[in-house]
Amino acid sequence: MYDHRKIGRELGLFDSDPLIGAGLPYWLPAGAAVRHALESYIAEVERRAGYQQVYSPVLAKRELYEISGHWAKYSDDMYPPMEMGGEQLVLRPSICPHHALMYRSRSHSYRELPLRLSELGGQYRAELSGAIGGLSRVRAMQLNDAHIFCSLDQVAEEAGNALGLINRAYEDMGISASRYVLALPSEDADFDSPSSKYVGDAASWDQAAGLLREVLDNAGMDYEESPGDAAFYGPKIDIQLADSAGREFSLSTVQIDFHQPERFGLEYVGADGNKHRPVMVHRAIVGSIERAVAQLIEVHGGAFPAWLAPVQLVVLPISDDEEKLAVEVARRASHRGLRVEVAHADEGSLGARIRENRLAPYQAVIGAREAADGLIALRQRDGQRFDPAEIAVVLDDLRARCQPPSLQPAGELS
Repeated sequence: MYDHRKIGRELGLFDSDPLIGAGLPYWLPAGAAVRHALESYIAEVERRAGYQQVYSPVLAKRELYEISGHWAKYSDDMYPPMEMGGEQLVLRPSICPHHALMYRSRSHSYRELPLRLSELGGQYRAELSGAIGGLSRVRAMQLNDAHIFCSLDQVAEEAGNALGLINRAYEDMGISASRYVLALPSEDADFDSPSSKYVGDAASWDQAAGLLREVLDNAGMDYEESPGDAAFYGPKIDIQLADSAGREFSLSTVQIDFHQPERFGLEYVGADGNKHRPVMVHRAIVGSIERAVAQLIEVHGGAFPAWLAPVQLVVLPISDDEEKLAVEVARRASHRGLRVEVAHADEGSLGARIRENRLAPYQAVIGAREAADGLIALRQRDGQRFDPAEIAVVLDDLRARCQPPSLQPAGELS
């Protein structure tokens, strides 16, 4: 594996500056292209899975987090409140309280459930200086978060579907989990104690843990139980990955929460006409975008899958005579949504330009013969070559090839 901090800076994906601060990296154009591709992918996967996208503010009153339990159980990891007009505003450490308020803002029938709300939103954690580094541990992150409000008999299926989305996304990204962990409360947890690190009661925790075991068993996943690693409001499935130094970290998660629906008074009207309490399933397919891209860099070393590559096609005219056609090919590729660059003839020998752009998934070399015939031929990163064909045909095929595997249009590719 590669060290993403070194490779990411060498490839111009991200960087940092002391004037911005530690744990607050910025994205350069190439890294922003990877990030945007990943965000677009997640949005489409969620849309197909029945999620509705929402947006919420990154600030809220301290009172919100007192209700959710974050202030009592998680404030050490939160930034201090900001005084504003006699109120205390806090940078959010989590998105879930905002989504609980969104749910509460409207009345709901059992016919609407499960209601799946997703958001790619900012979260802020007061990480210690010694813990932060690169993209893998930051103080401001963009989280691919979602919350599913459902009836009790829908929980296992919804959590199982979320786990399936995570596994499919890992396949598309070309990464793999090292372990699946069922994070539980500590074995000596005293839920009745005011000083307990957990909220709720033992019965609801046992019920939530049982549902997550059912999800993992139904998926045929090998997993380990880890007492003491649960969130303060419920048990969770943590999908663990390993970085270049062999250190494990959680990227994606599925959680079952009986607590926040109770604290926020969430309800729906059941088929019997009575009011019932929904269950809240938290899930993140790729976790924070920062941590996901860090893992992608470490696994692929910059040779990203075609759908994630900062530049998907490099057009290389052999001489100045082919420059005009090369620029035209790039224009037409760009209009098809491809990320494309021209490696101009005056930038070096053809061999040098091919080597310089070796991480691009596809290259198109244009010589006098191609220019005369109006044809182009693609060369794949692994050296495979394709027969020359008309420009439109090649670019349409390439557009399909540069889709994530699970989102490729049926019938267009074998």
